[in-house]
Amino acid sequence: MIEIRNLVKRYFADTPNEITVLKGIDLSISEGEFVAIVGQSGSGKSTLMNIIGALDQPSSGEYELGGTPIQRMNRDQLAHIRNQKIGFVFQSFNLIPRSSALKNVELPMVYAGIKPSERTRRAKSLLEMMGMSERMNHQPNELSGGQKQRVAIARALANDPDLILADEPTGALDSKTGNLVMEIFLRIHREEKKTILFITHSAELAELCPRVVTVKDGEIVSDKAGSNMGGMIHD
Repeated sequence: MIEIRNLVKRYFADTPNEITVLKGIDLSISEGEFVAIVGQSGSGKSTLMNIIGALDQPSSGEYELGGTPIQRMNRDQLAHIRNQKIGFVFQSFNLIPRSSALKNVELPMVYAGIKPSERTRRAKSLLEMMGMSERMNHQPNELSGGQKQRVAIARALANDPDLILADEPTGALDSKTGNLVMEIFLRIHREEKKTILFITHSAELAELCPRVVTVKDGEIVSDKAGSNMGGMIHD
């Protein structure tokens, strides 16, 4: 699914203020894996996620998604990859404020050109899967943090992507709600067989994933199995 070789990302390249954020990253992720990428703020994990999500380009190195060299694509091709192949979940939810939960989930399908009746059917089905059937006509300001994130996860699944990128998806939630959201990701992995990258600064949450990749100072310093190979949260 993901093949990264000698990936380097620099900012202010060739200036006295040049900063190297990623320092020769090598990473392979197979289809259907659930991988946590863990590291403290400034470690480079979010920059790595942005490159994997085709939101940013590396300074050098190679990145292939499903065998396709991402760095050789033009802007339109990258937009197609982001819409069709990748589902994004963010810490701040990124929901459209004055649209209902249902309309928020439908949005990626609008850009994909899916007809309205099919969009609505699929959005309702995804919200029901998230336990949000009674809240689908509510706007984001009428939802709790955990409910907003469930809507965001449903939206990420809207176009049936190959890859889900979750960037600190529990960062704005209390620990109990965060665990509930984490269980949703584990369930999606088990039942939908999705490839999931879960970016977090929490070593405790990372250990709930089957594989844990630790990034420090722009380098991968550890790549090991997590403690939760069964894919469930146990009280």
